[in-house]
Amino acid sequence: MELQAFVFATAITHVGFAAFVVGHAYWTDEDAKYWPYLTLAFGLAGLAGYFFYDELEGSANI
Repeated sequence: MELQAFVFATAITHVGFAAFVVGHAYWTDEDAKYWPYLTLAFGLAGLAGYFFYDELEGSANI
């Protein structure tokens, strides 16, 4: 795959992931906070953070 095609496909995928985060937050009446922006920047890592960060945040004993 050429570099230009790879970058384009990656950008489209990150936009799709971010749209999914926004849609999920809307449908579940949750606050998406900053996760759509992180998902745009980091893709799957941002998507995983959106779904799992709150669970980890609530269980921290610091």
